[in-house]
Amino acid sequence: MTSVSILMQLPHLFRYADVGKFTGNANVFLTRAQAKGFVQRVMRGVYINLLRGPVPSIEEVACFLKTPSYISCEWALNHHGILLQSPVVCTVLTLDTAVGASRDIRFGGVTIEFSRISSRLFNGFETKEGFNLAVPEKALLDTIHLRKRIPFEDELELDNINQGQLITLAQDFPAVVRKRVENLINKR
Repeated sequence: MTSVSILMQLPHLFRYADVGKFTGNANVFLTRAQAKGFVQRVMRGVYINLLRGPVPSIEEVACFLKTPSYISCEWALNHHGILLQSPVVCTVLTLDTAVGASRDIRFGGVTIEFSRISSRLFNGFETKEGFNLAVPEKALLDTIHLRKRIPFEDELELDNINQGQLITLAQDFPAVVRKRVENLINKR
């Protein structure tokens, strides 16, 4: 099998172990494929198959790196038009315990950070364009919960937030988060 025929059988994003199913020496194969410009390394053990199309979005890569996961916080708020500032950190919430600053990844000029969230709060997201993205209300709640404050409070465009859904989703969060949400709603 040629390297092109092997790569045509692999998905757009793939892992080192996937290559091992086709070749006896994945290290040599991947080194040569990188040198020819067929693949791009995202991090140790994770690659982009450039023969399958252009480089995938940051969100697609982020959700592929840890599963199950979804994009939330400032990145999702910006995506939904709630936060107009362009974030430089894409926050990925996961059930995985391997999180923290030492696990952050630099990709496409952005830092992808992973944060663990409890299974009872692992909800409120939709699958779009090949990745999971928090709905605006859940992204706001996740941000308040993780950052311990309401970030950029004076810059939030809350007209696109459904207050009923925000209050419903907030019921699963700790009391301090619910109180901050209540104060935010009352200021409007």
